[in-house]
Order: sequence, then C-alpha cells, then structure tokens
Amino acid sequence: MRQETPVIRPGGTRTGRAWLVAGPALDVCCVLVFVAIGRASHHDGDSAGGLASTAWPFLAGLGTGLLVTRAWRRPEAIVPSGLGAWLGAAAVGMVLRVVAGQGTALAFIVVALAFLALLLLGWRAAAAVLLRRGRAAG
Repeated sequence: MRQETPVIRPGGTRTGRAWLVAGPALDVCCVLVFVAIGRASHHDGDSAGGLASTAWPFLAGLGTGLLVTRAWRRPEAIVPSGLGAWLGAAAVGMVLRVVAGQGTALAFIVVALAFLALLLLGWRAAAAVLLRRGRAAG
C-alpha cells in the first residue's frame, strides 16, 4: 500500500494532495446543503431539476471564487480560499440569480451570506483545529 507523502507549502503549512479534491468537494457539498435546506424550508420540493435550477448560480459563483483566489494552492485555508469560496458563492451567485430572473430579497441575501459563511468557512476552521492538534501530537 502506497502512503501519501505530505506536501510542504510556503508558509510552513502541511497539507496532503487529498485537499486538492476534498476541498472543492466539501465546498460543493456545502452549497448543495444550503440549497436543499432552503428549498425544503420553502416547500419547493426536492426534485433533482429544482435543486439544480436553484444551485447552479451558487455553484458557478463558488467556482469563480475558487479560481480568483487560486484555491488549488491551499484549498483548506480560510484566507484566501475560504473567503473566495464564500464571497464568490454569495455575491456572484446573487448576481447570476438576478440575471436568471430568480428572487434576491434582502432577507434572502442576508441568510445566504450567513449560512454560506457558516458552512464554507466553518469546515475550514474545523480543519485548521484538527490539523493543529495533529501537528502538536506528532
């Protein structure tokens, strides 16, 4: 069995190549959870088509934020990757919703900003704590 060699990044942070896949995958899951909870709370159903039509603006915004911040360098980092993921998903997502003729009430914008921050920054904060504990124990 081949053991994965950790990669040492500038600034001394240690991360495995698994973050290159896990980071964006977690981000996509977070956006899908946000959309699914939102659709369920408004009784919009749980069809795949409905989920996709609501999710695409936020997923496109997420991708934009990850590309702009070059998140592949440190996908688990709160700054800049997490901030790019959060603000991209929220801001670009809202602009795309307007272009697509979907709703963007002020209350929805506030809830989306808060919930996406909790999810997209939250998993990174938890990862930072776990990585720190792992370094301290090792």
